[in-house]
Formats: sequence, C-alpha cells, structure tokens
Amino acid sequence: MVTKTIFEKSVKNRTGFSLANSKIKTDVKELIPDKLRRKKQPNLPEVSELDALRHYIEISAKNHFIEKGFYPLGSCTMKYNPQINEMVCTLPGFTHIHPMQPEASVQGALEIMYELQKDLANISGFSQVSLQPVAGAQGEFTGVNIIYNYHKSKSRDPKKIIMPDSSHGTNPATTTMHGFEVVEIKSTDEGKVDLEALKEVVDDDVAGFMLTNPNTLGVFETQVKEIADIIHSVGGLMYMDGANMNAILGYIRPGDMGFDITHFNLHKTFSTPHGGGGPGNGGVGVTAELEEFLPSPIISKKEGKYYLDYSAENSIGKVHSFFGNFAVMVKAYMYIKMLGEKGLKRVAENAVINSNYVMNQIKEYFPVPFHDDIMHEFVASGKNYREYGIKTLDIAKRLLDYGVHAPTIYFPLIVKEALMIEPTETEGKETLDGFIEAMKIISKEAKENPEELKKAPTKPPIARLDETEAIKNLDIKFDFNQEK
Repeated sequence: MVTKTIFEKSVKNRTGFSLANSKIKTDVKELIPDKLRRKKQPNLPEVSELDALRHYIEISAKNHFIEKGFYPLGSCTMKYNPQINEMVCTLPGFTHIHPMQPEASVQGALEIMYELQKDLANISGFSQVSLQPVAGAQGEFTGVNIIYNYHKSKSRDPKKIIMPDSSHGTNPATTTMHGFEVVEIKSTDEGKVDLEALKEVVDDDVAGFMLTNPNTLGVFETQVKEIADIIHSVGGLMYMDGANMNAILGYIRPGDMGFDITHFNLHKTFSTPHGGGGPGNGGVGVTAELEEFLPSPIISKKEGKYYLDYSAENSIGKVHSFFGNFAVMVKAYMYIKMLGEKGLKRVAENAVINSNYVMNQIKEYFPVPFHDDIMHEFVASGKNYREYGIKTLDIAKRLLDYGVHAPTIYFPLIVKEALMIEPTETEGKETLDGFIEAMKIISKEAKENPEELKKAPTKPPIARLDETEAIKNLDIKFDFNQEK
C-alpha cells in the first residue's frame, strides 16, 4: 500500500502542489455546514452476523443473475464469466495501489495495461489502443471525437455521420452530442446496409460511417469492404461499434474489414459481468494514421521500463480521470491470456452455433424476419400472437415463470414485436433446450390460454406491476429530516 510520504511526494512531482504545506481542512465539523449536520446519533439497527448474512442471502436468492439461470438478453452479452478473474482483480497488489504513485512503484500494473493494449490491437487489427474510456458509449464518444479532430487537422469541417436504421441507440445519441448530423439509411430485406441508399446520401460533407458488425439484427454485413470504399472515397472514416465482437474473435478483425476506429466492450466481450450500470471499459483502437489523436496517456515501454506516455501532441486529451477502470483491465488481460488464440476462436464458434441452434428451433413459432448470415444473436417476432391479444411484453413476462430472464424486447425498432435473443457462448445444450421448450409452451399458451400470459409472471417474488400507473404516480419520497 502506498505510504503517505510517497503519496505526498507523487502529488508534488506531478502537480507542483505540496500536500504537506497545504491548508486543507481535515476537521469534518469545519467542512460541513452546521445546518446539514445531524443533531443526534442515528438509531441504527443492531443485528447479529448470522441475521445480516441471512438477510442478504434472501435478497440475492430473489434476484436473477447469470449464475442462477439463463439470461438471453440480446445485444448485452449476459454470459458467464470465470470467477478466478474476479478473485485475481481483487488481489491487494491491484486494489491497494493509487493512480498517483510514482511509475517505478506500479510497474506490474503498467505492464498489464501495456500487454492488454497490444493484445487488443492484435485482436482488432489496429495499430494502437487506448484503455481510458470506461463504457461503450464513452468509447463511442471518444471515437467520434477522434473523427472530428482528424478532419480538423485536415482543415475540413464535414457535418454528417451515416448509420443504418438497425444501429444501437447510443450511436445516434453519441453523434448528436458531438454536434454531427445523423443520417439514417434503411436496411435491405436481408437486414444489411442498402448500398444504393448509401450512395445517394454520400458526399463531401460526410465525416464518417458508424456500423456494428455483426449488426444489431445479428446479421453479418458481408459487403463491409464496399461500404468502406464508398466512405473513404469522400474522405470519411469508418467507425465500428464493437459491441458484438464475441461473434468474430479470431476469425476476422475490424482493421481488416476497412474500419479506422473501433471501441471494445471489455465488460461484454472480455470477462467483466455486464449489467448493473458498470463497471465497464470502452477502450478504443485506431489505425496508425489516427494514433496521434488517442486520449493520453498511452502506456509505453522504454529500456525495459513502462511509463505513462503523454507525448502525442494532437491527443484529444483525457476522457476519464486517471487511466480508466483498472480492475476491468485485469480481468480482460486474464481472459485473453487464459484462452489464447484458439480459445478466442472457440468463443466465436460457440456464440454463433448456439444462436443458430436456438433460432432454427423456434423460428416456426416465432418468425425471424432477418435470418441469413446470422451470427451470435437473432431477432424473432411475436407479431403473430397479436390476433390472440398477446404482445411481446406478455411473452417476456411469461418467460420469467419458467426461470428465464426475458430477452431484449421491442428493439431493434425495424422488427415489429421484437424479441432480441442472444444465447451467448457460455451456455450448454441442456440450457438451450430448456429455453426452446419454454418458448414452444408459451406459443401454445398464447393461442389456447392467453389470459395466462396477460397475468404473468406469477412465480417470481414480485408479480406483474402496473407500469403505467407507476409512471403516472411515482412515489419515491424520502424525508431527510426525519429523526428516528
């Protein structure tokens, strides 16, 4: 653990500010205004360790999580992650270091980040990677920022970024936040980018094209090289949303497909449990031409020592305090090193096999509008059950009674009554068969006993809520002045 002396010295070396001579107030009574301080001690409950343990175990048992049951949440890759990675990232050597320690005292941590940068660059086919962004959306924002600064360095000011109508919702949001105009083009009947529609909107005002490949329909964009040629012909850049990289690991790399930038969802593809709002990592990879724009610092190596490299003069600067979510990096490093090249390819193989197996078993009951070149996920439709008064929401609620978390529903928007299903690479055939059987039973129930679905779920700790009423009469009051 870093000592106070080392910490104070590090702060002074990096900032010129001396903590030892500072007049920072350390008395809580001086820091917090009197009107905000409690007048008497809180009446906190006193319970035994056993009672506390039982309380939290009961709560966890009521919840649903990947170790408890199937979680086919399309686009979110809710897969099982090795528990050893969770254990390793909590070792004192990782958790007790501080980002303001001298570089000489954290060489092991810097080496992990350096090696992870190299591994991700090799996996993606890019020249360099920044690990600083802490979410996929922040990785997107970083990538779009790089696009902006790249064009600025060329004395260009293009206004438009193109994307398909099947894109993730964060894509247009990120683009708009950075001041670009979103140009949406429709997908073909096969669920791919319409090249003719693309050619109609491409001009010198195009800054870039954002694409997920495989896309949000689970379809692989086989014409991606043609798309890249069209965008590059007007000076634009190709950006790949890396949310679905578990489908292509070891088989094809974004850099080889014609992309210039991509972000990685380390928390989806490389071993951090996804969901709950974090933690995450949205590291960004770029071609050699764009390296100078990456966030600083990059981890570099010189004469056998690792260091924080701030030398890029055209860097877009920091996008996160310090250097990113380090524990997530440790888990990604472990995942990649344990699997190796052959193991990463097997991840992609299993993801694609599982998805196609489930799709082919249920498409007779829940049609799949876009079923060619399906990779790790697919989007089925519950529209055929509307004639029985059943919506996709009812189907999703009923799945909870069979011990399965519902898939993503009503997205992407181009599929009516969408059920977006991603089995992931970590589920076995027995689990998949159980899910398939549940979907077949629900199909029969929807036709013969639709009321059963309309009142579902009935088995989980919480039954169906009146969501409309909850929105209209939201009650989350808390009296901060209440003394007990």
